[in-house]
Amino acid sequence: MTNTKPTATCRLKQDYMRLKRDPVPYITAEPLPSNILEWHYVIKGPEDSPYYGGYYHGTLLFTKEFPFKPPSIYMTTPNGRFKTNKRLCLSISDFHPDTWNPAWSVATILTGLLSFMLETTPTMGSCETTTYEKRRYAQHSLAFNMKNEVFQELTNDVAETPDGGLFVPGRPGADDSNIWQSLCTNLVVLGGFVVFACIVHYVIKSINI
Repeated sequence: MTNTKPTATCRLKQDYMRLKRDPVPYITAEPLPSNILEWHYVIKGPEDSPYYGGYYHGTLLFTKEFPFKPPSIYMTTPNGRFKTNKRLCLSISDFHPDTWNPAWSVATILTGLLSFMLETTPTMGSCETTTYEKRRYAQHSLAFNMKNEVFQELTNDVAETPDGGLFVPGRPGADDSNIWQSLCTNLVVLGGFVVFACIVHYVIKSINI
């Protein structure tokens, strides 16, 4: 008797490998190590949107019938577009099995979710807020997410700040004294170069005289 893996498991593993080779812009997604049917994603707010600077964590819950049945889609982080921890009614979610296409992959689902997030079309699970409110949610999103252990594991405790830097909140072992020590070392080295340059300038000036 041949021992074959369930279709959903095989398909999701394939989708995972495709995501690693060809990531979806602005989105990171990983399945739980203990359950490949539960995926966690993080959307980074695009630059030209009111979500810029925000990080939005949510889940995709697949059934064993995937890819023949669509997943449930949830968003955990307050965002101003979708209600939190509520099933979202999208053409790519389990609210609309009639419009689901088995050829669609996890990447397709995530791309569709981001696209719909950037729209203003109302649907079950959506909410209406002002642009100002969305930006406020974006500012507080990272602090909210850092309370979630799965989010921390998904992002490895590192997130990019709006100015392109790296923000590492609450990383174990972080020690401000090491930062100051490194800064002082750099200043000493810089000072040494300045002194050396002054000596060289003086020697050359003396020779010319």
